[in-house]
Amino acid sequence: MIEVRVPDEQEGTKAVVRAWLKQLGDSVAENDPLVELETDKVTQEVPAPAAGVLAEIVLDTDAEAVPGALLGRISTDAAETQPLVPSEVGVRPAPERPSISVGPNGDRETRLSPSVRRALQQHGIDAGRIHGTGRGGRITREDVDRAVEAATVVSVGEPATAQPRTLDIPHDRMRLKIAENMVRAVAEAPHVTALFEADFSAVAAHKAAMAERGTKLSYTAYIVKAAAEAMAAAPAISPTVDIGVGTALGEKGLVVPVVKDAGSLSLEEIGAKLDDLTRRARDGKLTGADVSGGSFTISNHGVSGSLLAAPIILHQGQAAILGVGKLEKRVVVREVEGEDAIVILPMAYVTLTIDHRVVDGHQTNAWLTRFVEILESWPAA
Repeated sequence: MIEVRVPDEQEGTKAVVRAWLKQLGDSVAENDPLVELETDKVTQEVPAPAAGVLAEIVLDTDAEAVPGALLGRISTDAAETQPLVPSEVGVRPAPERPSISVGPNGDRETRLSPSVRRALQQHGIDAGRIHGTGRGGRITREDVDRAVEAATVVSVGEPATAQPRTLDIPHDRMRLKIAENMVRAVAEAPHVTALFEADFSAVAAHKAAMAERGTKLSYTAYIVKAAAEAMAAAPAISPTVDIGVGTALGEKGLVVPVVKDAGSLSLEEIGAKLDDLTRRARDGKLTGADVSGGSFTISNHGVSGSLLAAPIILHQGQAAILGVGKLEKRVVVREVEGEDAIVILPMAYVTLTIDHRVVDGHQTNAWLTRFVEILESWPAA
């Protein structure tokens, strides 16, 4: 019997079993995705450590899974075809197998895991009306969540103008954890926000020149590079230059992958690292190491259209978070050849929100002054 355990390295101390991708008695090949775990930041698949038959599930769907905990066992005996049964020595009974439900017309429907079945019952949704996107047409919890979000329920006999009934949509673990962290952060840290604005003309010119040479860079890469260099102006803000970048996952919330040792990386290296982290974040393939160890965070909220925001310092141990608003052309007054002139420039509001227990206004403004100076004096490509 080969044990399947929760990986020792994961972001945070708690995870839950999101779904078993194989059922009791199923054959598995080595490295086949076996079970899906979810923390507040990442979802990861645990592969089968050996080929064989899934003989026992110890932690079922929604069970808490701490690092090193036993998830289940794989039998490598080729003759083994049945899951383990309870014994007098304390082996857990095999969890309930996913059911085969029968629709209203007698049609057999896709197997349902206990988590999916509970969600369907909670929201009164017929499984036969959901198209399963899991392996072999299996209905996943995400399929149910999408069906709930898209539902407009009107009672039979109500006029067409009646208001839809309110649906109680439960939050997933990631959203609940974000909520807990936000409440804790605001309650514990006295937040103060300073506001500057930055002219991105020099950065835009450099970015365009680099694109002509075949190197495409995002504005976020420039922001990370400038933030790393600005740390020298106020070292109290961040003792190391491991910069987390908030990455939105749509309705699933957000994660903060970390660019490690950003101060030692070139602009191009930062750009490549960001592209890799962002792609894996949206594919759900980040590891615990990708989202841990950040000492400073950037929220580039302007990419979704926001002009101004004061982000919350979400991660314990960090003293500040940078917010960058939408880049847009604005009319501003500048001195040209000794005279005031009205000009149109690509501008963005930038904020630095600090934990006032750690950093004062002097360091805050010194950091922002240097950050803006770096952006506005970016050398030509």
